[in-house]
Amino acid sequence: MNSTKPSITPAPNGPYSVSNLRNFRNSTGPLEVKGQIALCRCGGSAKKPFCDGTHSKNGFSDAKLDGRADDKRESYQGKQINIHDNRGICAHAGRCTDGLASVFRLNQEPWIDPDGALRDKIIETIKQCPSGALSFSVDGQENIDQAGELGIMVAKNGPYVVTGGLELVGVKQGEGASRENFTLCRCGGSKNKPFCDGTHWQIKFQDDKN
Repeated sequence: MNSTKPSITPAPNGPYSVSNLRNFRNSTGPLEVKGQIALCRCGGSAKKPFCDGTHSKNGFSDAKLDGRADDKRESYQGKQINIHDNRGICAHAGRCTDGLASVFRLNQEPWIDPDGALRDKIIETIKQCPSGALSFSVDGQENIDQAGELGIMVAKNGPYVVTGGLELVGVKQGEGASRENFTLCRCGGSKNKPFCDGTHWQIKFQDDKN
């Protein structure tokens, strides 16, 4: 591992140790970083997004839990585009269902209709997926990673949104998952830690400062 390359290392039952990060921001703007930082992932720190040691007091565990979505990629073949989806790493940000409901259809089976909109519109929508759960193939060429600025964004009342290919050390990523873009749990409740699974919505996780 290049010691100067930005990286994220989840500590066992503890915070994310982040090294050499330059681009770190929340919903209000840039956040100051110096050298190595520890980011809260138990949801309990009083100094969010930074760790204050609360994980050692609230019984935080980074174990994956029963009931999580399967780590399995499904493919939906269309006339001009094939859409790939791994529900196991979806953060449920809603960019797909809110942005293109004719293709990404809530409460329908199959939930993805690859012929439900123009190809370019589908690609545009998939590129907005923060978790990397969605990808696509056109003419046999698969597109998994989306170009993005290297950094971490603290989503308001949501996960850490990682872009640009920060190295995630010691973690097996999902089937067909993007190495460039992914979302990491910071509410402490995900069943698929360290990845976000949308639990912050269910538990109404709040972080007014970020």
